[in-house]
Amino acid sequence: MSSPQTRPREQHDTACPVIASLEQIGSQWRLAVLHELLDGEQRFNELKRSTGANARTLSRVLDDLGEMGFVDRRIEEDAPVATYYSLTDKGESLDRVFDEIECWAGSWLEDGALED
Repeated sequence: MSSPQTRPREQHDTACPVIASLEQIGSQWRLAVLHELLDGEQRFNELKRSTGANARTLSRVLDDLGEMGFVDRRIEEDAPVATYYSLTDKGESLDRVFDEIECWAGSWLEDGALED
């Protein structure tokens, strides 16, 4: 039996900040939506096209990101009704994170991995 010092770290209520952050933004679709919204406000169908997500997945992701405070939703009641999504200050603060990831990817990922 392993001693307490050699056991893998167990999940605690106070997970490390990296793990806690990735639990909020770490899914493929959340990252894709957040990255697309860094370019500014977009309608649902624009996000659907640019991310490649299906409508059900995109709707769920936008709801989740809204509940977590990353994304705002604005509805224009004019005919036809239009729904717009944009980043909150919390969401916009991820801009530097995406810049760092892109820099890292440019240094460490093979060219083929960047084209996928």
